[in-house]
Formats: sequence, C-alpha cells, structure tokens
Amino acid sequence: MSALHLVPALPQAEHTAAGGPVQATENRRVLQLVDENREICAIARGTVQAAIEVLAGTRPIQQLSRRLDQRCLASLQHRAALTRRVAAGPSPTAGRLHRNPAVRTVRACQVAAGIYEASAVVVDELRVRAVAVRLERSNQVWRITALEIG
Repeated sequence: MSALHLVPALPQAEHTAAGGPVQATENRRVLQLVDENREICAIARGTVQAAIEVLAGTRPIQQLSRRLDQRCLASLQHRAALTRRVAAGPSPTAGRLHRNPAVRTVRACQVAAGIYEASAVVVDELRVRAVAVRLERSNQVWRITALEIG
C-alpha cells in the first residue's frame, strides 16, 4: 500500500488564535503524523482481515509473508493448523469457525519513533474478537512483529 503524504505545497504563514504565526514545519509534522496513523490503521485492518481468513482456511498464509515477521508467520501457521484440526472434529460448531469475518474498528497509537500498536475488533457469525498488532518500520516498510488474536 503506498503512502499518501499531505504536505502544503507552499509554506504559508498561519496564525494561532492569539494572532501569532505558526511554523510551517509544525504543520507538516502534524499532517505527516495524521497521515502515518491512517496508513497504520489501513495496514492493520488489511492484515487482521487476512489473518482471520487464514485461520478460516479461506486464504493461504503465504500472502502474509511480506507483512508479518517470521515469528508471527510461524505462530499464525501453527494456530491455523490447530484451528483446522478442531474444525474437522465432532463438535457441534465444527466447520463453522471464522465464518464471514469483518474488521469493524481499528485504533492505532504511536509508542515510539517508527513503532505503533493497534487494536482491532473482528466480528464473525459466531463471536466478536479482539486483535492486537505491533508494527515496526524497517527499511521504510511496516512489518508486524506481534499479532495476538483473541
């Protein structure tokens, strides 16, 4: 997903409520933080949706290999295998796990420079679940280093 950076074309002098000028660099920084937060929310939303679909067996896990680090990818692969084993069992809900999942809300918070944590609420036919994600910037690419699905 490409990043959209909102920066004023020409540095114009703006004024605060008290009448004093606001630095153009301060405006750029605020716009970049807002845009970065939107980018993080979009990445988290897409990745969480894909991870739930991996658990449901409707998406191959290889599609997440560019976004998740190796530890998260292995953990999700293990959980997906366990979920498929349970879905094939004799329980009354067998075969009905993770049907029609949809990400309802995503919230993100910057915890350090280049590190965000996000939470998402996912709804499917049987339940509502929470998902926590930690994203870290590495070589101008956001990677998920922690993925917890409730």
